[in-house]
Amino acid sequence: MSDTSISTTAEAHEAAAMPRRHEAHTDPGSTSSTTQPAGVTDKPMARKSPAEWAYERLILYIQTFEEQLDSEHEVAIGLTGSDVGILRIEGMGFFDPDILTFYGSDPRGGKAQLIQHVSQLNVTLRAMPKLAKKDPPRRIGFRLVRDLENG
Repeated sequence: MSDTSISTTAEAHEAAAMPRRHEAHTDPGSTSSTTQPAGVTDKPMARKSPAEWAYERLILYIQTFEEQLDSEHEVAIGLTGSDVGILRIEGMGFFDPDILTFYGSDPRGGKAQLIQHVSQLNVTLRAMPKLAKKDPPRRIGFRLVRDLENG
């Protein structure tokens, strides 16, 4: 039987202002949580700049990707359209209205920073072996989510 509940106009407007997320995978265990941090849901989408909105969604993807990594790998981004290659993600930010910044290091440990216009955003999340085999993997996703939640 289908749900025949009726929404008020206010409820319909609120639902339309909330970000939606949907995923499907061949492996049912790969499907990520649809729970979104308060930082993503506490401000209507219409009041966010393209940079802020892209930043928040990337955080969710990074966190989900890290949840699937083993203890020997960390998240990195594969950069398309350049010779830079891979950047281990050690930080991320945005500059309103339209710039995203990734901070990190290359596979040899050299410092790197990518500054990207949101209209050119094309990121591949990659699993990269940890730099120090004996240390636990550094997870940036949960730190980014905590930062969103703390405002």
